[in-house]
Amino acid sequence: MSSSVSYPIEGGCDCGEIRYQLESPPLFVHCCHCRWCQRESGSAFALNAMIEADRVTLLAGEPEIVDTPTQSRKGQQIARCPRCRIALWSHYAGAGPSICFVRVGTLDDPDSLPPDIHIFIDSKQPWVILPPDVPSVPEYYSRSQYWPAASLTRREAALAKVAARPDSGRV
Repeated sequence: MSSSVSYPIEGGCDCGEIRYQLESPPLFVHCCHCRWCQRESGSAFALNAMIEADRVTLLAGEPEIVDTPTQSRKGQQIARCPRCRIALWSHYAGAGPSICFVRVGTLDDPDSLPPDIHIFIDSKQPWVILPPDVPSVPEYYSRSQYWPAASLTRREAALAKVAARPDSGRV
């Protein structure tokens, strides 16, 4: 994980209606090469910075939440700009609203958050060359094997907060 970045860092959509900031470093950044992410992004992969939802601050605008299918059939909710339709982050069913999967490309300085891991490389485009110093796995990965201990602790705390809420059954 990149530690030379000074937080908070900002991002937003193309038209400027939505602006947000990450208040702290993300839990983990993964580059997903699955066919589903390729289709959704219209590119070779999706690059997501996972961070607790309460560490993402809206500075301007209100994203529209769009329910979309996933390969797991559990779905995801994508936060999009209502005007330019740029996807800013997602909430997946597994973590629900407690964790945002922020699209790194929407940051003002996307170079600041390179991937900590490449996942689903069995379906990556053959012309994508992965760096040898970044872990890569054929499909998904074990958080306990790859995530820093501090990120695992933060994730558990975020999930516990959501589970304690009276409306915790909703995603």
